Amino acid sequence: MAVISGDGVFSHVFLGAVDTAVSAKFYDAALAALGIKNLGPFGHGWILYGREKPAFIIARPGNGEAPSSNGVTIGFAAATPAEVEAFHAAGLANGGADEGAPGPRSHLPGAYAAYLRDPAGNKICTYTFTDGN
Repeated sequence: MAVISGDGVFSHVFLGAVDTAVSAKFYDAALAALGIKNLGPFGHGWILYGREKPAFIIARPGNGEAPSSNGVTIGFAAATPAEVEAFHAAGLANGGADEGAPGPRSHLPGAYAAYLRDPAGNKICTYTFTDGN
């Protein structure tokens, strides 16, 4: 049985953290709004997230350098606009910075999304589609 779940496209997503405790507090809150759980620590300071199996990992970069994700956005799926709003509010309340308030996105019909920066400066978002797409 595979340890990392993936979805047939990715095996997992790994983001660098400056301080894993601070980042874990942020992700515990923001991802809980989407039904994604902290599955606990692994190895040398990794923190695993997923629904049943790990698919998202945060840790200090292995090379010891500062994390850098300029130009990268990780998008999480939300089931409803309420989940998008809860994700955004929880992220802001736990050290995140606003990169785009919850609301419709004109570039994609039916899209409802929100964007945040995590405590290490990584850009994340969540999307749902209100027209069934």
